[in-house]
Amino acid sequence: MLIFLNIIGYVLFLSAMGYYFVTNLQWYNYKLQRVVFKHTKPIWHIIYLLVPYIVYLFLSHTTNLSFVFASVYAFFVYMWHRSLDKPLVFTSRVKRYFAIFTFVALFLSIITKRFTIFIPMLLAWFISLFVEKMLFEGYKKRAKDRLLKINELKVVGVTASYGKTSIKNFIAQLLSKKYNTYATPRSVNTLGGVIKDINEELVPSVEVYVVEMGARGKGDIAEISSFVEPHIAVVGKIGPAHIEYFKSIQNIRDTKMEIASSSRLQRLFVHESALVAPDEKSVVYGDGSVDTPYPATQLVSSVKATLDGVSFELNGERFEAAVLGSFNAQNLAVAILVAKELGMHKDQIAQALKHIEPIPHRLQRIDAGGKIILDDSFNGNIDGMMASFDLASTFEGRR
Repeated sequence: MLIFLNIIGYVLFLSAMGYYFVTNLQWYNYKLQRVVFKHTKPIWHIIYLLVPYIVYLFLSHTTNLSFVFASVYAFFVYMWHRSLDKPLVFTSRVKRYFAIFTFVALFLSIITKRFTIFIPMLLAWFISLFVEKMLFEGYKKRAKDRLLKINELKVVGVTASYGKTSIKNFIAQLLSKKYNTYATPRSVNTLGGVIKDINEELVPSVEVYVVEMGARGKGDIAEISSFVEPHIAVVGKIGPAHIEYFKSIQNIRDTKMEIASSSRLQRLFVHESALVAPDEKSVVYGDGSVDTPYPATQLVSSVKATLDGVSFELNGERFEAAVLGSFNAQNLAVAILVAKELGMHKDQIAQALKHIEPIPHRLQRIDAGGKIILDDSFNGNIDGMMASFDLASTFEGRR
């Protein structure tokens, strides 16, 4: 009975620790060095990894309480999981990791007649890394071949600290009035996500592919950019979003500007907050509110935001759309600049703006039961939050 309880305790402890480990790996794109050295909450490693391991190791050799401790530890990991805003997603990669982890743990336990923890966990990571690398290279080659087989395909790359998903969707909606346009769905913005999207969704009839690019560290944007090689690139507003990963605004700027490394780059539209000088390929846009030695050459002005939409001038030309938030004037402006770069004229753009759809959960207006709801649940920046208060204050009635 005691041996049976110890075995159950070992399985519980191993499973809980493996769950903690692979959750952190998934957050940091399965890069162990980031989990170890660039974690935003390194104290978690002490609480949920190091201390439990030492205690379990001690109890398994000296007492019969290892099962009790393993049960308590599994409960605490479960409560930790419940508190996360981004819990583990059981992708095929995660399932493969757990299968390898289980096999290695059982194999080592049988041949050594000991319950080991860290060795099977790390060995499983190493083996799965090799397996995933082989699979990934196959997926990557297939996606690259698919991209190259689409004749005259134009690729538009979009990155920013704030608003990249909105910019991507605005560009796609405008261009769809003239071209067969496809954009990466939802907030898919990693190399793996883009590769999967190309393999599963990109069809030969697409004329313009709009790709969102996100980053958690230096090199991430360069990796995506060198793969899809955008002809037109957009760097939206730069700010302290995810500064816990980058440590400084300058690191964020440098990482976002990696999008300009594309060998096929024809035009770069960059927000004034990136502090980049315009040149023969680079165009700076903004509203002139940023203190920069390189003022915007594409100026957004006379912005008027109401609960019905936003209107603004771009170099003296007036545009309006049923999209909420004064900050969206600049997101729409750069979408207009991209549309013009790809041959759409003002009348086409103005007509397309009349039918543009707001981005769900990003300052989205919902009319329900005589009430107006401003759904900003996916907002991740201070500009969007303040805009929601500004708009609410314009409502004449109970708020």
